[in-house]
Amino acid sequence: MRVLFVCTGNICRSPSAEGVLRSRLRHAGLEAAVAVDSCGTHGYHTGDPPDPRAIQIGARRGHDIAGLRARAWRRGDADAFDLILAMEQHHARWLRDRMPAAARATVARLLDRAEGQPLRDVPDPYYGGLADFERMYDLIEAGVDGWLPVLAAAR
Repeated sequence: MRVLFVCTGNICRSPSAEGVLRSRLRHAGLEAAVAVDSCGTHGYHTGDPPDPRAIQIGARRGHDIAGLRARAWRRGDADAFDLILAMEQHHARWLRDRMPAAARATVARLLDRAEGQPLRDVPDPYYGGLADFERMYDLIEAGVDGWLPVLAAAR
């Protein structure tokens, strides 16, 4: 199973989600069964590390994302991944508009399986402060935890 997380610039939400899923997979003994990556809808930050605030809060929660580097969506991603998880509805629409008819990937939002969570979009914390990054991680962890049983069953 191959999972791709997508946000706008790939420096806050999607690399954080990648780090959270990697941590959860490691704890569940599933890291060999699921490949994880992240990208942005746009290449604004290609080659850059995640936002320092995302790295800081993630490290505090046990998610190491410091070594990740931003990249933009590639046409081949539609066939290279099984599940593509968007941070917001507009990302999901953007992705579906670019998916070939025969693409194997399923596009969904990360929070579609976050039980008890009324939000369905993970707000962009980029222009906010540390509290916004904490909230981002709360939402991402809830979303990843909701998808983990699906990934475990698919292996």
